[in-house]
Order: sequence, then C-alpha cells, then structure tokens
Amino acid sequence: MDFRIMGLDSPLFNTLQHMMDHSDDMEKIPSAPSKVYVRDAKAMAATPADIKEYPKSYVFIVDMPGLKSGDIKVQVEDDNVLLISGERKREEEKEGAKYVRMERRVGKFMRKFTLPENANTDAISAVCQDGVLTVTVEKLPPPEPKKPKTIEVKVA
Repeated sequence: MDFRIMGLDSPLFNTLQHMMDHSDDMEKIPSAPSKVYVRDAKAMAATPADIKEYPKSYVFIVDMPGLKSGDIKVQVEDDNVLLISGERKREEEKEGAKYVRMERRVGKFMRKFTLPENANTDAISAVCQDGVLTVTVEKLPPPEPKKPKTIEVKVA
C-alpha cells in the first residue's frame, strides 16, 4: 500500500512506507530472530502453566492432554532453570477417514522456569495423571543463623 497515492505525504507515512517496502528484507538482517527462536517462542506461548508455592515446595502444573509420560521431558539446565518439553504427534489417519476440522495443537512444546535460590534441584519429582503434569520442586531448608564467634582476649 502506497500512502502517497492516498494524499498522505508526511514524514511519518514515508517512514511507514519505507518499513513496509523492506519487510521482506527483515529475514536477511542478522539481528532478526532466527526461525528456531520464533518456533521456541511459539512453543512456550502455547504451553500455559500454573505455579504454586507451598511452605516446603514449589509445584508446577501443566495441562498435557493426550500425552504419554514418554512424550514429556523434565530437565534442569544451568543449575536453576526447570525445562518442561515434549511433542504432541498427529494421530495416524485410518484408511477412509479424513479430518473435517483439526483444532487440537500438534507439534513441540516447551516451557522454561527460573527456579528460586532456595529450590532443591536434587529433589524434583514429576507425575503425569489424567493429562495433567505436576512437577514438584522441594525447597532447601532455610540456612541456620550464624552464631557470633567469640574471640578470646589474651593479656600481653
């Protein structure tokens, strides 16, 4: 769309026109997001989660309808990032059947959560039941307060 044809010939509209003309060139710009980044961002946005904090643990709840536990991976990266990922595969079409409408999401999904400092990454459990993944991360016990150190004073 050329704004100049419509009689809009201001610097703002010229800038917009310039941006629209060069939108195809964005893929060639090194600072533009990569296809992998865009794919991962979409996968993260499409995987909602609830997080609860209890006195002794953090609980992450993610809906995973129709997935088997073998389709889901729960990992810890960089000692404090919880990564939940997997893939929902399309069902194989049976002979004589075809999709009339396909609304359920298929493909990869992923979520990353930065864990708090008091999360015990050695005590993580994951259970998938009735299409709901529940990941429990135990908390580390609070550090004991340091006792003051008494230094004996000697007579010189």
